[in-house]
Amino acid sequence: MSAALGTAVPAPGPSPVRAAAGQQAAAVLAGVRSSAEGLSDAEATERLARFGPNAVRGHRARPWRVLGRQVRSPILILLFATAIISAFVGQATEAVIIAVILVISVGLGFVNEFRAEQAADALHDRLRHTAVVVRGGVRRSVDVTELVPGDLVVLAVGTVVPADLRLVEATGLACDESIVTGEARAAAKSLSPVPEGAGVGELGCCALMGTVVHAGGGIGVVVATGGETEFGRIAVGLGTQEPQTEFQRGLGQFSTFLLLVALILMTLIFGAALLLGRPLIESLLFALAIAVGITPQLLPAVVSTSLAAGSRALARRRVLVKRMVCIEDLGDLDLLVTDKTGTLTTGRIVFDRPVPLDGVDPEEVLLLGLLATDTDPAAPQTIGLNALDAALWESDEAASAPVSAYRRLDAVPFDHERRMAGALVAATGSAPIVVVKGAPESVLPLCAAADATAPTVLESLYAAGSRVIAIATRPAADLTALTPADETGLTLRGYLAFVDGVKPDAQASLRRLADLGIEVKIATGDGAVVAERVCTQLGMATRGTLIGERLDGLDDEQLGEAARASTIFARVSPEQKARIIRALRQKGRAVGFLGDGVNDALALHRADIGISVDSAVDVAKDAADVLLLDKDLDVLADGVTEGRRIFANTIKYVLMGTSSNFGNMFSASIASVILPFLPMLPGQILLNNLLYDSSQLAIPSDHVDAEQLKAPSHWDIGAIRRFMLLFGPISSLFDFATFGLMLFAFQAGPPEFRSGWFIESIATQTLIVFAVRTRRVPFLRSRASLPLTVSVLAVVVVGAWLPYSPVSELLGFTPLPAQFFLALVGLVLLYLVLVEAAKVWYYARLSAPRAPMVRQRAYPHRVARRAARFTARSPRAG
Repeated sequence: MSAALGTAVPAPGPSPVRAAAGQQAAAVLAGVRSSAEGLSDAEATERLARFGPNAVRGHRARPWRVLGRQVRSPILILLFATAIISAFVGQATEAVIIAVILVISVGLGFVNEFRAEQAADALHDRLRHTAVVVRGGVRRSVDVTELVPGDLVVLAVGTVVPADLRLVEATGLACDESIVTGEARAAAKSLSPVPEGAGVGELGCCALMGTVVHAGGGIGVVVATGGETEFGRIAVGLGTQEPQTEFQRGLGQFSTFLLLVALILMTLIFGAALLLGRPLIESLLFALAIAVGITPQLLPAVVSTSLAAGSRALARRRVLVKRMVCIEDLGDLDLLVTDKTGTLTTGRIVFDRPVPLDGVDPEEVLLLGLLATDTDPAAPQTIGLNALDAALWESDEAASAPVSAYRRLDAVPFDHERRMAGALVAATGSAPIVVVKGAPESVLPLCAAADATAPTVLESLYAAGSRVIAIATRPAADLTALTPADETGLTLRGYLAFVDGVKPDAQASLRRLADLGIEVKIATGDGAVVAERVCTQLGMATRGTLIGERLDGLDDEQLGEAARASTIFARVSPEQKARIIRALRQKGRAVGFLGDGVNDALALHRADIGISVDSAVDVAKDAADVLLLDKDLDVLADGVTEGRRIFANTIKYVLMGTSSNFGNMFSASIASVILPFLPMLPGQILLNNLLYDSSQLAIPSDHVDAEQLKAPSHWDIGAIRRFMLLFGPISSLFDFATFGLMLFAFQAGPPEFRSGWFIESIATQTLIVFAVRTRRVPFLRSRASLPLTVSVLAVVVVGAWLPYSPVSELLGFTPLPAQFFLALVGLVLLYLVLVEAAKVWYYARLSAPRAPMVRQRAYPHRVARRAARFTARSPRAG
């Protein structure tokens, strides 16, 4: 049913899940040759081989695709074509030199980018997702890509449905199907077949791949996998190209900017050469070589190498990124919204004590709480329970509670809108009662009777930092089933208090994030008093608290101002969290959201960087860009630091390309018009560019100054343009000085002139990295890494050696007198001093901050994130 690996193309004809929705569950089970015991292991293996993996995408490094990206530049293609033409018109040597240099240059980019893609494959293969299935009558976890038609899948709150299922069991089951249908409200599920021709949003007896279990639980049989599912058809229709991150958009804008500059220069040079009567092919080759010299040919390789090294460094620090480009966006972070549980507190929620009201026995309050948890009290299972329910069952007191004396007749599972759960239970020989357990703010309004001390007791528990659950009951002799409408007229019986202590190292982690320029805000379902107490314990300054009830009364503009002015968002629902994130992003902030629960998924999708933890529920992990193997803000700070380090090193390459490199190409353009001969042959320009690029491949290993890590990193094309217009002319000034030196001091002919300028341009282009890599004084207060230092100096030595090498005549070079090198040393030193002075002035006057931008994330982004869950392993994973 699923297509072959990585090519999940939807099959023609009717949807399998729609056909199954019109049949009884027993008929569907028979149709897929399955049963209540599920498939046997042997049958599942055979079906996996027959139908293929349950995947909508493949993931593998494809060499031809990487090579295609290296040669798709129209300028590069045109240069290749012109070189071939020149070979047929008597310039075979020059054509061969150009071809060889271009092949080496493309090969360098290919090798580095392909290795980076293989690193991305390895990273992807570490991120696997599982589903609980029944095979041979036994529940077990299997990789979601190994599901086959006929498998029985167990669903629980927070589960991402792993395939299209026909339900065979459902208890209060409701699914968020917005990823498929666009409908915001969760869809209730049942076992009843639907009429023929029902739409995808009307399949009430089915659970669709990619949707999320919002409430309740159930079991379904797989009827469609991979590209034959409703979600698979959407994901395949949107293509395999992931939506761009902010970093990728900035990189694309920069590349477009330089390409435009290159095209303008190329057109002017070629036009001027024709007006001066220069040979057509020679002029075209020279103009194209100049254009190639300006375009950042190895920028993708430098970025990919940086990201691959960064992903490995983060993995060592227990941070996994789903896509390597997310590392750069992580460095862009300047605002973090997080839940307090597990980040500021230990995350180990422990039941403290029952707090009875109105003379109720404490053990009775505990017993009532156990009866209303989201598991059958007769056979309790803590796996998959929410943290509070699990803590209650794991307490010492639960072991002696007489839960076996009660029968559960019906239940309304917990959901995040109601913030409570209900159960209809009956003791042996007694009439049924309704038991409601939930957030005090949700339960108390439903109570017709409560102890007068109830509000005071609640406030004292909050003031002590406890997490509190309210317990209420009412007689229900006339009920046989329970609905939310029956949860009224209750009597408050007491509270259950839980504790979650503050992390010992949380204060230091907050201080470290503050040093990185990251503001931290808290979004929690707990009450304001509890959240404020945690902040006080941590010494965290708060500017205000926004309560969920007040938030609903604010329009988007008002919410933006209120969110900016608040530190704590208390008693907020999943939709409210998402609104808060959107409002903060509209203010131009680069917002990260850290969450691990079902109620965090919407906010994770809306954030610039969604961050979750390895122990999170499925839907939270799917929605995240980054996974922390430890739920620790210190680990997150490591990730931000690494992201900023990579961005800083990428910018070094960019600034070099827009300063000395651009200046040298501009000088060549001017000289080609003024001089009676070409200042450098096309092959020499390309060789110059190849040597320069080779020296910069070590940039990803470079050190980054501490102050560059203390502020969020952003692409700013305007700042790059100002840098180019300041430092490019400085480079050209020294090029013109070299021209004068060669023409008037050494009376140089074309070979000597080209040799001298080739050496000077290599020296200035590469050595400037020591100045632009830091805002400090180079060598004295900031030193480059050893690999970068060695590669730069090696390229300068090679450039100086070429006129004396055995291939000097072939390349059009000739040896130069020793006096030239003495003058060159003086020129280079003076150049670096002037660059250093200009750098100080630039950062003081011209490096203006960018204007805030409005950030958007559309539907394809959500689909791409969810589809990543259903991606087959790369072939190398085996």
